[in-house]
Amino acid sequence: MAVAASVVVAVGAITGMVSALDDRSGSDEAGPPRVTRSPSLESLPLLPSASPSVTKSPSPTSASPTRPREKATPTPSPPRAERKQSTAVVSSRLYRHPDSQVLEWVRDNPADPRHAVIASRIAAQPAAVWFADYTPDTITARVRAVTSGGSALGRVPVVVPYAIPDRDCGGYSEGGAPGLDAYDDWIDRFAAGLGTGDVIVVLEPDSVAQAECLSEGARADRFASLARAGRVLKAANPKARVYYDAGHSGWNTPAKQAEWLRQAGAASTASSDGVFSNVSNFHTTSGEIAYDRQVLDALGGPASLGAVIDTSRNGAGAPADGEWCDPSGRKLGRAPTLATGESRIDAYLWVKLPGESDGCKGRPGTFTASYAYELAR
Repeated sequence: MAVAASVVVAVGAITGMVSALDDRSGSDEAGPPRVTRSPSLESLPLLPSASPSVTKSPSPTSASPTRPREKATPTPSPPRAERKQSTAVVSSRLYRHPDSQVLEWVRDNPADPRHAVIASRIAAQPAAVWFADYTPDTITARVRAVTSGGSALGRVPVVVPYAIPDRDCGGYSEGGAPGLDAYDDWIDRFAAGLGTGDVIVVLEPDSVAQAECLSEGARADRFASLARAGRVLKAANPKARVYYDAGHSGWNTPAKQAEWLRQAGAASTASSDGVFSNVSNFHTTSGEIAYDRQVLDALGGPASLGAVIDTSRNGAGAPADGEWCDPSGRKLGRAPTLATGESRIDAYLWVKLPGESDGCKGRPGTFTASYAYELAR
């Protein structure tokens, strides 16, 4: 599964200055690797100041996940209209968490010529908050810090539990809970932090689409644990919308993906509100819409099941060579929104925060300004 990359927009007046600003600059990366987080929606100005006097909430996680995905047949480049889709308008309902690497970079680098572009095109957008480290003692408080922040503003946070055992099949983002019993307990504690307000849960990227590496028995056990996870999350907060891993349009066939999703509980409203696709990938929005509808049709279940799509860096489509690691020539996709205007497509989300490297143009999981700037111009 290809890891999500950074995205940034360039301003014409400073385009010529980018070549002099590479990753060797001490100001290009923000802090140690951390998981995808997003800026606060209303508590911060468009161009945040460098004086964060507010006490930060507990950090959601310590490292941004880097997951090399299946090399898949790339989708065609999007139509011209899609490539020009504006990312300037922020949804009035999605939440931007105030603790993020991009905000840290913006605060620390006010004189950088890329500052205005990164601040307005990335830091101004809501994005998901990942919980990728197995820390059962603190997970409830960390999730609650995000969900309560969203509730206080009347916004919808997007949270990503990412601790399934044997995640990434031993790849770059290997790790997670030591076993399924431990994972079940971790999910119970995660659910306890969801609160009572609206929240979107993107449940375990890769956990279904990348299950090929597991034995048949281990796969069945994982799927049973995922089905339980969905039930626990929705029981803890009936307003939580839980979405299951559908991979992306260049990976498994809709029929195969739907069969696995059904085993994982995605067809039951007791555990699921539908599926998600394209997390950390580049396939076009139009391609993902068509694919997700095929998956949902094959999945069955009630018509209320929908899909959410990661549009954080799919504005130029997937690379022709299938490259997943910080590929050049990619662009920001559509702005995050809960109003897609498409049947059965519930949201366009930035699940992977643009600007956080896959590991090729910066340290894995670290916000890398040069790559973010390249993606956004």
